[in-house]
Amino acid sequence: MSQRHTQNKTISSQTPWALASRPQRCVTIGEHIRLGHDAPLVIIAGPCALESLSHARMMAEKLCHITDTHGVRLIFKSSFDKANRSKYHANRGIGMEKGLVILDALRKEFQCPVITDVHEAHQCADVAKIADIIQIPAFLCRQTDLLCAAAETGNVINVKKGQFLAPWDMAHVVDKISACGNERILVTERGSSFGYNMLVNDMRSLPLLGRLGYPVVFDATHSVQLPGGAVGEGQSGGHRQFIAPLARAAVAVGIAALFVEVHDTPDKAPSDGANMLTLTQLDNLLTPLKQIDTFIKHKTQDTA
Repeated sequence: MSQRHTQNKTISSQTPWALASRPQRCVTIGEHIRLGHDAPLVIIAGPCALESLSHARMMAEKLCHITDTHGVRLIFKSSFDKANRSKYHANRGIGMEKGLVILDALRKEFQCPVITDVHEAHQCADVAKIADIIQIPAFLCRQTDLLCAAAETGNVINVKKGQFLAPWDMAHVVDKISACGNERILVTERGSSFGYNMLVNDMRSLPLLGRLGYPVVFDATHSVQLPGGAVGEGQSGGHRQFIAPLARAAVAVGIAALFVEVHDTPDKAPSDGANMLTLTQLDNLLTPLKQIDTFIKHKTQDTA
């Protein structure tokens, strides 16, 4: 019996709340960024959707300045296609070809890793040539062909937990990626469906996801989204005022990275404006987040 089969059998034999803890891994990107539960907090940030080279460049420059000032590592995030918009005629973005050109330019100019999402298996190979991290959207986290195509690139894979899944169900998701020979996995919590047009966060999910053995990311901005609760032309609503307290809570529980979408003028953004931070709000938030992260991880090391 293979080691992986034995490991899966061990997990499946447990009650969900007694999920056996797998060996902890860290994920390294380049020479400078290490994501792990014992490593300093990393920030994944950027506008929800790419709008133009000039806008993306301005955002990357400002985000690099903010994170450098606070002494935290940045991974720049933005999407070339928003394939799950609420309405048919909603703006989906600039497309993969133009989007990858922009992300490549930012990566080279600012020496900053980039992450973007894919929606179809055929996109993975081309995206992997540019993006340091391939992101699997929450709605698609069980799509086996997509997971395998992403895994086979060898790039880091950030897979978001579906709003419809329990944290222990993600064991099967990461096993699909691992079975394709890729252990460079990040697992992101982004809230759970709670009735209609509402998400809630169960902070117990973060340590439970951590037991899967891969670095855990908390998506503070999509966690406050009101899915399908349109406030504009094809846009979902959101409760931006809860991003900061949820981010502080998640960092206090212990995470490897925080995912936050940021825009210079969120209310004018083409996608997810209601649940994005302004640049100033991110700047103000990073001071307490770094303090909490340092305290929690030092305490964990002291009691290990």
